[in-house]
Amino acid sequence: MFRRSCPALLLGVLSLLLPLLPAVPAAAAQARVVAETTVASRTLDLTIESPAMAGRQKVRLLLPPGWSRTASRTWPTLWLLHGGVDDYTAWTRDTDVARLTADTGVIVVMPNGGRCGNYSDWWNHGDGGAPAWETFHLTELRKILEGGYRAGTARAIAGNSMGGLGAMLYAARHPGMFRAAAAFSGYLHTLYGHEPGDDSIGYGPSLSCPGTDWRRVWGDPDDQAAIWHAHNPYDLAGRLAGVRLWVASGNGKAGSLGGWPFTDPVEAAVEDHGRAFVQRLRELGVPVTARFFDGQHTWPYWQRDLHEAYPTLTGALGL
Repeated sequence: MFRRSCPALLLGVLSLLLPLLPAVPAAAAQARVVAETTVASRTLDLTIESPAMAGRQKVRLLLPPGWSRTASRTWPTLWLLHGGVDDYTAWTRDTDVARLTADTGVIVVMPNGGRCGNYSDWWNHGDGGAPAWETFHLTELRKILEGGYRAGTARAIAGNSMGGLGAMLYAARHPGMFRAAAAFSGYLHTLYGHEPGDDSIGYGPSLSCPGTDWRRVWGDPDDQAAIWHAHNPYDLAGRLAGVRLWVASGNGKAGSLGGWPFTDPVEAAVEDHGRAFVQRLRELGVPVTARFFDGQHTWPYWQRDLHEAYPTLTGALGL
């Protein structure tokens, strides 16, 4: 505060300068839990107010035996990502993951990923902003879990279909964050077969959201090629060195767990992606366990995939 004796001239100069000084920005909004719902004895649903998503999102947790919010210890986490046209309830709705993990000391994290979120912060024609799925999951949600739900820093990740893409993307784009990653029927080479000027490559980002401009996700594969390459597990394969990797896919034919009497075109396509991705890893000397089989793009095969990959995922966590 100026004294009454401050010269009038100085006050006049300050009055001119003050409007030009930069305003002190308000503290950035923080993601926060606004509701908790106990679904079953070990199943807890969180509703999170997310600045990255400009709204509320759901997350389902499967809590380990002995878990307590006030425990002196932490637990490792297994992130399970769902596929397109689905949500955070998928894994508990369509698999026996609750039973599978009942005696394992791990927090299972199943976040909503959107019908066609592609586990990415969307380009939005250069404007950025919501939806920012990657930021929501790996910054906002991760901090919430580690700050208030006793989640530790040992993490593994797996997903089916679009979630398989997300599992490999997150592990590759954030080296050191995940000790193991598994993709079940994931499209792991998002530029597979792409020729310049060919817009058909957009099926990956858009398949689950008919009517949505798929260029909002990563842009045009030619004009925004750098963004596409930065979200293509095939191109990021070298960054997965040191991560225990598991890739599984069917060939579209009905296998031992049943299916349609015709070749499933979606699963046949993702097998091509998976084989190309595995080949790239092996060219780079990055170890990977690969399972290719007769099977289709359905939950019975993804449940079997989870069971087969589970020892690798939990072994990487020291369980």
